[in-house]
Amino acid sequence: MRAARIVTCGEPPVVAECPDPEPGPDEPLVRVLAAPITPLDLLCASGTSYFGTPATPYVPGVQGVGTLPDDGRLVWFPTRAGMAPGDGSMAELARVPAADLVELPAGADPVAVAALGLSAVAAYQALTWRGELAEGEQVLVLGAGGAVGQAAVQLARVHGARRVVAAARSAAARERAAKAGADAVVPLEPGDDVAALAARLTAACDGPVDLVLDPLYGVPAAAAARTLRPGGRLVNLGGSAGETSPLDSSTLRGRSLRILGYTNNELTGEQRAAAMGHVASLALEGRLHVAHERIPLTDTPAAWHRQSTGTTSGRLVLTP
Repeated sequence: MRAARIVTCGEPPVVAECPDPEPGPDEPLVRVLAAPITPLDLLCASGTSYFGTPATPYVPGVQGVGTLPDDGRLVWFPTRAGMAPGDGSMAELARVPAADLVELPAGADPVAVAALGLSAVAAYQALTWRGELAEGEQVLVLGAGGAVGQAAVQLARVHGARRVVAAARSAAARERAAKAGADAVVPLEPGDDVAALAARLTAACDGPVDLVLDPLYGVPAAAAARTLRPGGRLVNLGGSAGETSPLDSSTLRGRSLRILGYTNNELTGEQRAAAMGHVASLALEGRLHVAHERIPLTDTPAAWHRQSTGTTSGRLVLTP
C-alpha cells in the first residue's frame, strides 16, 4: 500500500510503498477514502507535544473515513497516531479496533465528513453538552473561520440559537464564517486590546451574549467575556491566540460568569460515536459543512507544508 510516513519529527511526511497492515483480533482493516490533516497531526509529528516524542517511522492521521472490505460499510474512525505507538489514517489501509468504528449513514460524502470530523464533534459537544446551549440564546463564536468555528456557527443555529455572532482574523476567515451563516462577523485585528475588541464585539451583538465558544483564549477570550450577560458561559477549547488571558477579576466576579474547559479527550467512546453520527447526519442533510480541499495522497508533503504555514482555503483532506 501507499502511505505517508513521518521519518523524522519536525519534517514533512514522505510518501512510500509500505507493507499492508495485518488485521488483528477485533481489529479489521479499513480501506481509507479520506484522511484530514489537522493541527493535532502537525503537533504530534513535531515531537514537541505533551504526548512526548513519537517513535518513528509512523503513519500520521488521527482520524479518517473509509470502508470495511468485507461488507463495504462506510465508517469513520479515530486513531492514536503520534500520541501512542501505532499508525494512523494517512495510508490506503488502516488497522482499527472494531470498537472505535462509527458507521456512517448511507450516501454520506467521505471527504466532507472527514473535513468535519473531530472538529465538528468538539464544536457540537462544547456548545450543547459543556455549554448547555438553550433555545433562543445568543452565541458568540471566536475563531469562526476555522473548522471548529465554522461548524460551531452552523451547529448553534441547528440547536436553537436565535443569533450567532462570529469573530475571525483574516478576510478569508471572515468570509468562511459568513458563508457558515453568522448573523454578523467581527474582525480580530493584530494588536487588539481587550477594551477595543470588547466594544466591537458588543456592537455586533443584539444585547448581552449567553454563550461564547472560544478556541482562541488570550485577548479575544477576555474581550468576549465582557459581552456576556450575568451568569453567562464561556467554553474554552483551544489556545491559538495565547496560553494565558488577561481576563479581569471584576468582569468574572461582577457578572458571576462560568468559565468552562472542554476537550474531546474527556468523551467516552459512546459519546464520541453518538456525536460523530449526529455530525454525519447533518452533513448528509446539507445542514453542516466546512470549507475543505481534496488532496491526492501522493501530494501529502506539499499539503503538510501548506497546513503548517496556514496557506490553505480550508481543511485539507487526503484521498487515495
